Amino acid sequence: MPYQTAEYLAQIETALGLELTGSSDFDLNKGRPNPSKSALREAGVLIALTDINNECHVLLTKRSAALKHHPGQVAFAGGKVEPGDGTPTATALREAEEEIALPQKAVKVLGQLSPHVTITNFRVTPVLGQVTAQVDLRPETGEVDEIFSVPLSFLLAVENYQICKRRYLGVDRFYYTIPYGPYYIWGATARMLRGFAERMAQCN
Repeated sequence: MPYQTAEYLAQIETALGLELTGSSDFDLNKGRPNPSKSALREAGVLIALTDINNECHVLLTKRSAALKHHPGQVAFAGGKVEPGDGTPTATALREAEEEIALPQKAVKVLGQLSPHVTITNFRVTPVLGQVTAQVDLRPETGEVDEIFSVPLSFLLAVENYQICKRRYLGVDRFYYTIPYGPYYIWGATARMLRGFAERMAQCN
């Protein structure tokens, strides 16, 4: 059954009003200490909700295989907070325009989810936004190989998430995944999406 973005808005508003608890790449790896707050760099990403064939979808990107960091991984549009941004929300909107040609004026900001601390010492603020106009999305050459979308209903189903592991620096590292078709969504992106799903489940 398709769901239009508008049908989720009341539930999203309630979810955004819940206490921010935070998450990190260390949630499933309790033996490893979180980095100190003073070492964290601020970043912002956009969880963009858009209607596709009368169904609410989340926009995602597949990073360029030529990038030095995280090549070929699935991610939200976003990046580190630059001095001129001021806030993670401003960063998320700016980066989405640069990476996928999503005009800032076409996004209605709904709010922020709990920040997520990454193993690379970033504190990432996920910004929820509703795409309110028809847009012609285009990947930024050299940074994004592909733009795709996943139905929000799929991402909100907690049972679709899996816990996997791989060796990292000589130890087993556990992380969330939510595979979708040919796309392997994992790591920080999957953890932020699961956090969103958990918050939405509290509002049912």
